[in-house]
Amino acid sequence: MALNKSMHPRNRYKDKPPDFAYLASKYPDFQQYVSTSLSGRPIVNFKEPEAVRALTCTLLKEDFGLTIEIPLERLIPTVPLRLNYIHWVEDLINGQGQLCKGIDIGTGASCIYPLLGATMNGWYFLATEVDDICFDYATKNVEQNNLSDLIKVVKVPQKTLLMDALKEETAIVYDFCMCNPPFFANQLEAKGVNSRNSRRPPPSSVNTGGVTEIMAEGGELEFVKRIIHDSLQLKRRLRWYSCMLGKKCSLAPLKEELWKQGVPNVTHTEFCQGRTMRWALAWSFYDDVIVPSPPSKRRKLEKSRKPLSFTLPEAGLKELQDKALAQGCTAYNPVDSITALMKSALTDLRVLHKKVPCSKQQQSLFLIAKENTWIHGRPKRRDHNRQLRELPRAPPSAGTGSQTTFTTTLPAITPYSQTQPSSVQNSETRNKASSAQELARQQQPAEQVLSGTLSTKTSNELQSPTKEQNEVLENVTGKYVDTEYPTSTEPPKQPAPATGQETGSKEVPAAEHKVQDISQEVAPSKRPLSPNAVQDFLFKCVLNVMLGESDVVIEMHWVAGQNKDLMNQLFTYLKNTLLRIGKEAKVVAKP
Repeated sequence: MALNKSMHPRNRYKDKPPDFAYLASKYPDFQQYVSTSLSGRPIVNFKEPEAVRALTCTLLKEDFGLTIEIPLERLIPTVPLRLNYIHWVEDLINGQGQLCKGIDIGTGASCIYPLLGATMNGWYFLATEVDDICFDYATKNVEQNNLSDLIKVVKVPQKTLLMDALKEETAIVYDFCMCNPPFFANQLEAKGVNSRNSRRPPPSSVNTGGVTEIMAEGGELEFVKRIIHDSLQLKRRLRWYSCMLGKKCSLAPLKEELWKQGVPNVTHTEFCQGRTMRWALAWSFYDDVIVPSPPSKRRKLEKSRKPLSFTLPEAGLKELQDKALAQGCTAYNPVDSITALMKSALTDLRVLHKKVPCSKQQQSLFLIAKENTWIHGRPKRRDHNRQLRELPRAPPSAGTGSQTTFTTTLPAITPYSQTQPSSVQNSETRNKASSAQELARQQQPAEQVLSGTLSTKTSNELQSPTKEQNEVLENVTGKYVDTEYPTSTEPPKQPAPATGQETGSKEVPAAEHKVQDISQEVAPSKRPLSPNAVQDFLFKCVLNVMLGESDVVIEMHWVAGQNKDLMNQLFTYLKNTLLRIGKEAKVVAKP
């Protein structure tokens, strides 16, 4: 039962749901509707009216000592829901166990509200009913439980609510009225054709009831408005007026109607049980009543959020520590070594991370993921390798001029022929010079790629974090690990060339270094963050690395974000990364 933890605190089924196996062994009439699931758990098919009726009658008999009869063609109530309503009325009138008088509008064939109220609290009830069949069954149920002195069932005309029922009892002041109104306006709405959201799953239980019990002109909204109209005339004849609602969308317009009419005290609540929710509205014209607070708008189920976790066994910790030591980690504590490996993986993924305070035998990192860089890694690597293959390369033997072309502009070819002696510029030399110029013109696109494109990307993309990025990074105390590229893109100095080597050959290593820089830019996981991406994030979480008895436990706790599936993907990626590193270390360690 998904909503049982949000039941009324005094509901007996909140912490102890019905034991179908025990009830089946005790009540043969109920046993035939209990089956066993594939997991061996006893279950009841709530889409069978006979099964629902058998369960209701069995619970009333077992827990309250009540014996009732309900026809299948009339509304079959569920006990936990009705018990929630009874307990809320107790809160309204502050009358648990006190002698109170109440009215049940449309008591139904089961007469369940008066039976529960009279049995549990000794309340006196005036129960009204318009349907002949329901009136006969309700009267019979009251009599066979010997509660005729507390419950009075009266037959009233159609469309009668409170005014006509109280004509004969002008001197009595009732403490409350209850009502389970017809929810639907027509047959299509009762079947969920127009009223039920298509994204919601189908109902888990059968919808039973006669026409007068489930349908009324205008549905529950107009029905409750008629009760409000009667209350404006009766006012202090009742201390509290209340109605149960089957649709949450009916709550706001009814509350607005009460405020328009100047009703001083208005409250509402939620009834949670099984997979069903209902709402209730109450109002009073008395000034001395205690108005219960409505449920919080941010009501959350009492559901513990278990973190994602996995354990690194002691057998693989030595290899991971050796790998961390090879990467420059000087700590010999396995927790610090694993954390260092995790930091390295997070930096490669461009996930911002910051160390947060924690206990001595653990390390904690606060993570902010701004883009998904941990899925589809293999296709990204294939694209990266394909782009490397498509980059232009220098011809293997194009002479000195071809080497100079990669680092100098095209006009630099002209001095090459002018600096030669005039005696040497014969026809063969002119042919070589013209060939060099032609080769330079053919290689001009490659030059533009290496000079123009690289300079543009170097100045625009390979930069330090912007002001907006720093503001985001400083939202949490401390500084995040910088995952951007350094501002300097100057290539490392190359050793001096050997004697007799041409001057143009000095630039060849620089060209190769620039080609390597471009390959680093192409890698998807290495692209710098855009300013727009800094303002948003995919999710935030906390990563804990803890020392167990002989192993290391890694946990990831959700904090906030768009989708928990993304955190699950990152967690799986980090787990596989550690396992892969440990496996590779074992392979290397083998003799």
